[in-house]
Amino acid sequence: MNSHTAAALRAQAQAWVQAGVPALVVQVLQIQGSTPREEGTRMLVSADQLWGTIGGGHLEWEAIALARHTLTEAGTAWPQAPAVEKRYPLGPTLGQCCGGVVVLRFQALNQEALSAWPAAPARFHLELHGAGHVGQAIVHLLRDLDCTVRWIDQRADDTEAAEAAHGDPLLNDRTRLPSAALLATLPPHITWHPQDDPASAVRDAPANACHLVLTHRHDLDLRIIDAVLRRGDFAFAGLIGSQTKRARFLHRLEAAGLPPDTLARMTCPIGLPGLVGKEPAVIAVSVVAQLLQAFPP
Repeated sequence: MNSHTAAALRAQAQAWVQAGVPALVVQVLQIQGSTPREEGTRMLVSADQLWGTIGGGHLEWEAIALARHTLTEAGTAWPQAPAVEKRYPLGPTLGQCCGGVVVLRFQALNQEALSAWPAAPARFHLELHGAGHVGQAIVHLLRDLDCTVRWIDQRADDTEAAEAAHGDPLLNDRTRLPSAALLATLPPHITWHPQDDPASAVRDAPANACHLVLTHRHDLDLRIIDAVLRRGDFAFAGLIGSQTKRARFLHRLEAAGLPPDTLARMTCPIGLPGLVGKEPAVIAVSVVAQLLQAFPP
């Protein structure tokens, strides 16, 4: 599965430049009022491929048609085609309910366009401790978000690929951990870090990271969240569990010498309040939404 983050889109643009693929960059240059996407959003258009989106709908359909017409008209001279800007009133011209105005820039995809394309900053860096059902559901959602993730689990020796004839080819039948087949599909911004002692991995985490602790054992959860809280330089410290688990962990962490102001920074339960459901996918949606809410672009 390909990632469709802004970073992945830029990487695809770089690959096309190196391969000499005739293409245009369609960029949202200016916006007024309500519009589908923000300024700086880009889309790649070749004769037979599309990467990214400027919001879909009639606007995108018109942009794709114009970009491909430009490529056809330019022929082999497409790298030298001059950039063109076009203004689209979404309501009067395209019949879209947004009602705003979008100015699009159509530019040949070449080294000049690539040099003017800034790298997309990550919304957050996540240290994700746990590769069980909830961890896998969270990673699935993070594939298409501009973030960076270290996915950490203690049970590294059990991640060999499972045979499709015996169950899910993306899970190890014996442990329900992600298989080698699944790990091979991870996009570049998500990296797998098997650890004999995940608590020690906390020392290697960057400052201002988000930490989510959802391992297969409560004693391991306690060791990891203790290490995170003792570091102090985290942006978010989340622990999966109930109010009962929170109370028991707070009691043990306080007995271990952690002060009340530090303990107050631990988020447990994790996820948006009011979003009810214990299915892994529901928990994952709730937790990822919580992170997006806490760390806007």
